[in-house]
Amino acid sequence: MMNKSGRKMVVVPCSGIGKPFGTVSREAAYNLVEDLRPDATRLVALSKLVLGDEEARATVAASPVITIDGCKMNCAAKMVRESGGTIAKEVAVQEIHRQHKELRPEGIAHLNPEGQQLARVLAEELVTEIDALDRTDCKEEGSHA
Repeated sequence: MMNKSGRKMVVVPCSGIGKPFGTVSREAAYNLVEDLRPDATRLVALSKLVLGDEEARATVAASPVITIDGCKMNCAAKMVRESGGTIAKEVAVQEIHRQHKELRPEGIAHLNPEGQQLARVLAEELVTEIDALDRTDCKEEGSHA
């Protein structure tokens, strides 16, 4: 089963290995792709874009993309652009954390409960973006009829 428009939103999370905000970005992506919108999203690993994987680059170039970055370097967003992708939504974990300071992520391999909750909050906010894009795509398709 696909989303209403038939297009899947690609999600590219940060690879910030060794940093709690990087782990939050990946956990949010997993929440989104595996639990909240499995039929409307697809995960592409940032490492595949960095390594120039042709399939990953083609997927990113052919679909709207959500990037989730864990730090100010914005590696996910930069690599998506360099790979020919169009970013529909660019998210910084730090911005979400500023809105939810009580959810301080700790841990790297395994996030603490607050970090897990921050990832879930971020994923749930992205659901709104995905659903809005889906509605927009349906309207555009209907107007071409």
